[in-house]
Amino acid sequence: MKITHILSIVFLFLGSSFLSIAHAQQEHIARLELGKKKKKTFNSRDSSAVIYIDTLIMKDKSSLQFYGKKDIKLVVKHAEIGKGAFISGIGGQNNASEFDIDINLNKLGSLYVIARGQDAMNGTKTDPNGDGGNVSFKYDPNGITPQTADKKQANYVYIDVSAGGRAINPISDLNQIYSRIAMSAPGLRGMPQGQVYSGSPGKEGKVTISSFSP
Repeated sequence: MKITHILSIVFLFLGSSFLSIAHAQQEHIARLELGKKKKKTFNSRDSSAVIYIDTLIMKDKSSLQFYGKKDIKLVVKHAEIGKGAFISGIGGQNNASEFDIDINLNKLGSLYVIARGQDAMNGTKTDPNGDGGNVSFKYDPNGITPQTADKKQANYVYIDVSAGGRAINPISDLNQIYSRIAMSAPGLRGMPQGQVYSGSPGKEGKVTISSFSP
């Protein structure tokens, strides 16, 4: 009886894991080349994404953009990246995506990973200031080792996990709220869902940059 009970628990756990993977956007791309300022968007209805790219070529200021993704796993076997390229992700409710990136950098100008929380924008959006995402950036030691000290030099990586709401001016935010209330019907009908959100910033995310064994 005990063995049967244990097996039932194991199968239940595995079943739930497979179910969560099944609900993720899964994509294997043999080769993805983005020209200067071009972008590739991932915006399916799935709340997470698992993307494998054999060869990724990103010209200057090109981008990979993820929308509506809470968790993103990105594996790149061979990457050639120009200057000012970026990878960005935003989940729900103004919160940034969580990134787990494994990448083999064979050429690198500068790469920005943007996982910052969005601002609440009282009067137009209906969620509080968002949290920055947690980003794990792992690079292949057989390729280029990125540096984070000097953005003017090659091989530069910058990861932004700042919280939403840090750049908001409280005075202008209040003026916008008062203006919308004044122009609306009595009460808070001029506000989205009749709500005013706190001006407190969200939580800042965490960054880990390390090498991995291929």
